[in-house]
Amino acid sequence: MKQLRKHLSVALLGVAGVFVIPAVAPLSLAVAATSVAGLPDFTDLAEKAGPAVVNIRTVERVKTSQSGSSAQDEEMQEFFRRFFGAPLPQLPSPRNRRSNPGAETEEQVPRGVGSGFIISADGYIMTNAHVVDGADEVFVTLTDKREFKAKIVGADKRTDVAIVKIEGSNLPRLVMGDSEKIRVGEWVMAIGSPFGLDNTVTAGIVSAKARDTGDYLPLIQTDVAVNPGNSGGPLINMRGEVIGINSQIYSRSGGFMGISFAVPIDEAMRVADQLRTTGKVTRGRIGVQIGDVTKDVAESLGLPRAQGSLVQRVEPGGPAEKAGVEAGDVILKFNGTSIERSSDLPRLVGATKPGSRSTLTVWRKGAMRDLSVNIAELEADQAVVAQPQKPKGPRTANALGLVVSELTPPQLKELKIDGGVLVDLAEGASARAGLRSGDIVLRLNNTDVKDVKQFNELVAKLDAKKTALLLVRRGDSSQFVTVKPLSP
Repeated sequence: MKQLRKHLSVALLGVAGVFVIPAVAPLSLAVAATSVAGLPDFTDLAEKAGPAVVNIRTVERVKTSQSGSSAQDEEMQEFFRRFFGAPLPQLPSPRNRRSNPGAETEEQVPRGVGSGFIISADGYIMTNAHVVDGADEVFVTLTDKREFKAKIVGADKRTDVAIVKIEGSNLPRLVMGDSEKIRVGEWVMAIGSPFGLDNTVTAGIVSAKARDTGDYLPLIQTDVAVNPGNSGGPLINMRGEVIGINSQIYSRSGGFMGISFAVPIDEAMRVADQLRTTGKVTRGRIGVQIGDVTKDVAESLGLPRAQGSLVQRVEPGGPAEKAGVEAGDVILKFNGTSIERSSDLPRLVGATKPGSRSTLTVWRKGAMRDLSVNIAELEADQAVVAQPQKPKGPRTANALGLVVSELTPPQLKELKIDGGVLVDLAEGASARAGLRSGDIVLRLNNTDVKDVKQFNELVAKLDAKKTALLLVRRGDSSQFVTVKPLSP
């Protein structure tokens, strides 16, 4: 999602940020969708699934001065903005007008309305984490108008999944499907509370699978109409099974524009199981910073195709460093599972139990090798390594347009590297490629750089018709940069 914010804003679906999501438990909706004039019939699906979809509203307790204005309901504020072009006037509460001017009172302020669905007959409900985030109290309303005060069991912001619990028995529930088996083009249905309109049914098709919009979430893209208030509601296939939790939309206006996203139910259920058991989610980590493997990088490294995760930085003392992973490696497999895109790695590692041993298959200098790594628990980001000081002294620019100098022994020790050269000046092709003073060149094509003399000799032998690949370190990160040598 982040990369698309340049043109489109991503709206989390919920009036004032609320959505309900489906979780565990099997309840088979033996529904056969019939076709009318070649189109699917959703009537039976809606009738069977509707009672298990709930409305979620949240409130926040805030302190207000008795001389000031009380907080206004966000939906009413939105109404005034849309139709009158101005916010709702702030008026003192009647009960406060005769009170002590300086006193403070605590009031319950509505935060928003979202959706959710029941995953077990004893009252566990799945929804989005952003629906209940910051809420002091959560209320769940069923289709039969019964209202329950809910307890937040746990929420995971990384996947936007939350579980809440109400006290009940023999409640209607939805059956979970298999989001791995969905097909682009198949019909799906959503139920939720857009703009607070309970149990609203909309339908469409799956537009795409596994959209990269976050570190841990390959989202399902659909054209099902979802709007603020739909967040947390179920995305249901024609067999009556939940395959996703409606979570986000692309929008320039805040309303539906034809593209919506759902959290795959397989991912959501893995999170939900941990939330129900421990109230939190534990993830693995190996301590690397990664980037994409572009076509140019793959060709320069001799990879058959562009795949894997490019290691840009290895955390000092972290699991990856202890396993022998180096900056510039390309991780191709994790425990035998191929890494097609860089975003695949954190998902696979995150789903691995901390303390277990795993195998990384890496590409280094034209060959594959297996490394054994001990998975650690995901924690706060580590401190970055200080950038080295640039030594003085004139140097001659080489065919890559680089003026480089030696790294001192203290600098090599501080950076925990065995060799490399420091860039004093980058001009021409190197400057256009993004290199700058202070960068450190660690490798040229598949050869490690030891010192200035060796580096300039390697540059002098480059074929001017081929692009050179430099492994460059900047601060605490490393990445490959392609540069076209100057013709002699």
